[in-house]
Amino acid sequence: MTTSSPVAGPLAGVRVLEAGQLLAGPFAATLMADQGADVIKVEAPGMGDPMRQWGRTDGKSLWWPVVGRNKRAVTLNLREEEGQELFLKLVAEADIIVENFRAGTFEKWNLSYERLKEVNPGIILVRVTGYGQTGPYSNRAGYGSIGEAMGGLRYVLGDPDRQPSRAGISIGDSLAAMHATVGALSALQRRSVTGEGQVVDASIYESVLAMMESLVTEWDIAGYQRERTGAILPNVAPSNVYPTKDDQLILIAANQDSVSSRLFAIMGKPEWSEPGHQYSTHVGRGQAQTELDDLISEWTKTVDAEELLRLMDEGGIPAGRIYKAADMLEDPHFQARESIVQVPDANFGQLRMQNVVPKLSATPGSIRWTGPEMGAHNDDVYGDLLGLSAEERAGLAERGII
Repeated sequence: MTTSSPVAGPLAGVRVLEAGQLLAGPFAATLMADQGADVIKVEAPGMGDPMRQWGRTDGKSLWWPVVGRNKRAVTLNLREEEGQELFLKLVAEADIIVENFRAGTFEKWNLSYERLKEVNPGIILVRVTGYGQTGPYSNRAGYGSIGEAMGGLRYVLGDPDRQPSRAGISIGDSLAAMHATVGALSALQRRSVTGEGQVVDASIYESVLAMMESLVTEWDIAGYQRERTGAILPNVAPSNVYPTKDDQLILIAANQDSVSSRLFAIMGKPEWSEPGHQYSTHVGRGQAQTELDDLISEWTKTVDAEELLRLMDEGGIPAGRIYKAADMLEDPHFQARESIVQVPDANFGQLRMQNVVPKLSATPGSIRWTGPEMGAHNDDVYGDLLGLSAEERAGLAERGII
């Protein structure tokens, strides 16, 4: 394992036990680790997190270094009583536990919140599942894709003439992780007042639902069902992706009256903004959305992408390319803000990945190392933290506990 220069982030001094796999739970722990928390990732001996196998190149994962960054990795068999007892010793030294197994799994392993609380009354148990800890679906297996569907996101993704689409990333898992992190930090603040921990119940479907704006309310009051609309926001124009002379695609968002008037002036159509013209008002532009987009596209096809972007910038009109990874790596704004950083890695030498978000002015987070090898910190955690001797650790390994 290699590290970069550590910076004491705002969560320095907070210890998190991550007993989960794949993305929803582990990403929540990553968010806390990025801000300085000491995250100890617990994995089953000989198996490990499946994320270690995803996104592979030359037999090595390119996903694990990102989601596993800033964590200490230990192996521990939670299915065995001896492993459970060892986990409880870790709990006594921790502030937060993150787990994302199916509801009831921790109870099956004799690690109920009641038992955890006996060991550490201030422990915060963050539970991330597809459907939550209660309700008729709570025991069902739930992946991020199902939560996206049930939470309403999948229905509105894609073009109207096709089946619902996927976002292209595991957005349901990531949203659940972010809400779980908000819950964990909220519970941590509450504990600072009362000294008591609590359970944070974060479901994937509700985390998606929370982002659905007024979708439910619109149906409840007005009987309006949002539908798939592709690249546009219905009745909000102009705001779309437009082609250029050199076959590029530029997103222009000029839907506010003052902004659209500046766009029309640049296009040589200032009369479109004059009182009485349909395009001069938000409602009028929305009603003529398709027609207006076609007219703007005819104009943008006469201008190269760089020139179009220059004109939009000078006119104070929000516009930009639709970036791919290569664009991000070359962009001077990304570089100036260090949005993507290069991190030493034991397998690849150097890896570039997204930086810590958000940026704090006084106590910024940092990427201190990439995802470590499985069990890389067994000696550190079980030896230095819990005080187990080398002989005790060797015995645990022989019995398949670590």
